[in-house]
Amino acid sequence: MEAVESTAHRHAGSSRRRALVIGAGIAGLAAALRLHQHGWDVVVLERAPSRRSSGYLLNLHGPGYTAAERLGLVPALTRRDIGFFTSVLVHADGREKLRVPSEVTEAAVGTRALSLFRGDLESALYDAVADFADIRFGTTPQEIVQTPGEVVVTLGDGTRLQAELLVGADGVHSRVRELVFGSEPDYFVDLGHMVGAFPLRTPPERIPEGVGSTYIGPGRTAAVMNLGPQRSSTFFAYRCPDPGADLSLGAEPALTRAFGDLGGGIAEALQQIDPATVFFDSVGQIVMDRWSRDRVVLLGDAAWCVTVFAGYGAALALDGADRLGTTLAAHGDDILAALAAWESELRPEVHKRQALARKGIARFAPPSRFHVWAAEQALRAIQLPGIRTLVRRSIQRANN
Repeated sequence: MEAVESTAHRHAGSSRRRALVIGAGIAGLAAALRLHQHGWDVVVLERAPSRRSSGYLLNLHGPGYTAAERLGLVPALTRRDIGFFTSVLVHADGREKLRVPSEVTEAAVGTRALSLFRGDLESALYDAVADFADIRFGTTPQEIVQTPGEVVVTLGDGTRLQAELLVGADGVHSRVRELVFGSEPDYFVDLGHMVGAFPLRTPPERIPEGVGSTYIGPGRTAAVMNLGPQRSSTFFAYRCPDPGADLSLGAEPALTRAFGDLGGGIAEALQQIDPATVFFDSVGQIVMDRWSRDRVVLLGDAAWCVTVFAGYGAALALDGADRLGTTLAAHGDDILAALAAWESELRPEVHKRQALARKGIARFAPPSRFHVWAAEQALRAIQLPGIRTLVRRSIQRANN
């Protein structure tokens, strides 16, 4: 007989509502935290067999930082903040081309900002929800059925979970989206690029500690950060006419083929690719006409995926989760009206960030040597006090 877990069975006599969150990444854990803060009982399902702890660097500022404040995360995140570091642009052989001191970046961005590894943000969120959420790893929904009053999710082992709300926060290749809205090709917009990132077991000897070394050439970017033991990492992005072929090839041979001609710390880093910790995927956006269907709502990359080229994915995941919980609380028992209001409020920001990401491709994969040269001149100019002020104001406008 199938096991059935319902709100009434597990919470007899309680007025608390139950939500199922699919995905234990940034969006899913943030949603679990905010829903709990507004009185929901939460079950989190994650397809991975265990927690993830690696990932590329990300920045939280503007609405992302404000959302982290409202979620109560800033004290924990501040302890994990790596701060600002010196950025060095290098030639293909690793020789220094130009340097941007950390204080220049700090002056441009401002103090309400955090630089974090993705895994550290997920760990802070996990620690915040672990004491109250029922988190189950190694499982994914096989069927989702809705009635006027609830959502029923069937898992691979036949267990059925019932709740008033289901949040699909299971990433760009979302199983929830597939089951409720249709197959991925209907919503995935391929941008013709690949990205890779992985932590380094050993800091690169050719890059001083506290320095991020970046090579930018036509169609590609390679960045290696030496932030000390257990804190050093890489990021790669390159133009790719056939992402499917590179995915089939695999991370190590594909990244080596795309960047193997480079020297210095980048060459050192490529020798440390570990299939168990590398993130390697094609770059694409999810574009949908609506993010909810009855009591199922998509959140984060599952709904909109702005891509790493936007530099805003984690911030938008936190902001979206925060707004979702707040809007649900404001609408009481009318979940459908809450989801419609939440989407109406958030969609303009998502459209803005997706458009900025498409424009931002040229920063990570410049179309020509002229574009590379122009970007270098901009980096030189930012070190001038007057230009630095203009950049800070531009960043502030983008975050409003």
